[in-house]
Amino acid sequence: MSQASAGAETAKGYSPPSVTQFSVFLDNRVGQLHELLRVFETAPINLCALSVHDASDCAVVRLITSNSDETRRILRKHEFPFGEFAVLVVELHRGQTLERMCLYLLTAELNIRFAYPLISASVERPRIAIAVDDGMLAGQILMRKEFRLLGEADLCRSDLA
Repeated sequence: MSQASAGAETAKGYSPPSVTQFSVFLDNRVGQLHELLRVFETAPINLCALSVHDASDCAVVRLITSNSDETRRILRKHEFPFGEFAVLVVELHRGQTLERMCLYLLTAELNIRFAYPLISASVERPRIAIAVDDGMLAGQILMRKEFRLLGEADLCRSDLA
């Protein structure tokens, strides 16, 4: 899927692709992460990113999958409490670095709320999920600076040129 087809035209201009992140809330008990991951084992989706944030009484597991509709259905079916948040998935390629990405966002005074890597088959093109104050502006800036932004259909593909 190309970036031109992944976004939508808006009154402000081009809307960059974003991806749905699920924040799943688990009791902080041994085996809870395994129980969550087990429900996805036979699902027709790929787990593309995982981040665990631990606290004394609960854990927040951030998930990105290849199919947000199916993920939502599975989480509801198994009664996992969750929230959803739009994040940008940035692919680093052709000399684009994390430092440059941060510099461009800093120049626009955009705050990165959190970031974590995606599970990827491609070592040459690492991917990172970022949550920013203004996803549309951040996406437009990064695309102008020749960063590749991925949509849901592109997440688990390693063959992007």
